[in-house]
Amino acid sequence: MNEKIKQIKKRLENDPKFNEAVKSIKPKKSFWGIAGIILVFFVPELITYLWQDELIVWAHEHSITEPLSSQRWLYAELEDMFRAGVSWFNLLLGSLFLFWVLKSK
Repeated sequence: MNEKIKQIKKRLENDPKFNEAVKSIKPKKSFWGIAGIILVFFVPELITYLWQDELIVWAHEHSITEPLSSQRWLYAELEDMFRAGVSWFNLLLGSLFLFWVLKSK
């Protein structure tokens, strides 16, 4: 099993398409790259943490008062999402991206 993993790793390291794909998803080490990571991953979680109760009430009111059933369903799903609280997965992924960008040359 370990030999198979080593072979796959060696093949991926030498694959130019794979290396190009990794470079294309990596955020740039610039103000906008770092600001983009912060805005996409950290700011929504901060907003959820600070105003979770208000967001739940807002979504619940809309889930009751919307005329279309599809909109009511969307607001109900949004309410469930806010009830779940902060997404630790989002924070972890954002931290990994930030570490990747700041650690690069």
